[in-house]
Amino acid sequence: MIKEKRFDFILKEVEKQEQISYEYLARLLNISVDTVRRDIEHLSRNGLLSKVRGGAVLRSKNPLNFQDRTSYMTEEKNIIALKTQQFFKEGMTVFMDGGTTLCTVAKYFPTQLKTRVVTNSQPLISILSQYANVEIIALGGLYDRETATFTGQVTCMEASRYVADLYLMGTCGVDPGYGVTAAVRSDSEVKRVMKANAFTTVSLVSDSRLGHRETFKVCDFTDIEVLVTNLPSDSSALENFRNRGVRLI
Repeated sequence: MIKEKRFDFILKEVEKQEQISYEYLARLLNISVDTVRRDIEHLSRNGLLSKVRGGAVLRSKNPLNFQDRTSYMTEEKNIIALKTQQFFKEGMTVFMDGGTTLCTVAKYFPTQLKTRVVTNSQPLISILSQYANVEIIALGGLYDRETATFTGQVTCMEASRYVADLYLMGTCGVDPGYGVTAAVRSDSEVKRVMKANAFTTVSLVSDSRLGHRETFKVCDFTDIEVLVTNLPSDSSALENFRNRGVRLI
C-alpha cells in the first residue's frame, strides 16, 4: 500500500476508535511496527492526530501540507488577518514566518503601505511581490516542501542580521503554562531568532490551537506582546490567557 493510502487508512481507524496502537495498525496493514511509527510521527507532526506512548489518539483534523492548509479554516484566517492590519505602520521592518495564516494576512495588506518584510516563506514572497511599495527580503536556507519555508542554520543566521519593529508569528500551539510551541524543531529555531530580534511579537493563532502544546518550545507565553485569535476578545475560551501581561485581540 502506498504511503498516502496508509495515511488515509490510519486516520480513518483512529477516527473510528479514538485510540489505536502501533501493533494493531501493523497487523491490519501487514507492515512493520517501525513503518507505522514513522507514519504516526508524520501525521502527528502535521496535526492530524496526537502521538502517545505505544500509538496514537484522535485530535482535531488539520491538513497534511501547506497546499492542503490553504483551504482549511478560511473564515478563521480571514478574521485573524483583518485584526492584524492595525499593527502595520509606514516604514516598518516586519518579520513574517511560514504558514497559511500569514499568507492571508499579506492578502489584506494596505495597497499603498511602504514597509519592509523579512520572511522565510516562499508562498508569502509570491503574494507580497504584488505590492509595489513592499520591500521583500527573502531568507535562504534548506527548503522544506511540506511547510513551504526555508529553515536551518543559514536561515537563522540571515534572520539574525535584521532588527524588526514587528514579528508576526504563525503559531502551532500556545498554552499559558507551556508557552508558544512548534511542531518542527527547525521551525522553532527560526521563530526564536525572529522573536529575539523584534521589538514587538504578535502571535497569530486559531482557537483550535489555544491550550495546545507541541514538542518544541519557542518562548514563554508572557514573552509575546500580543495574541491575535479568531475569537472575540471577551470569549470565555481566552479566560486562562487573561491577566498575564499579554494583549488579547
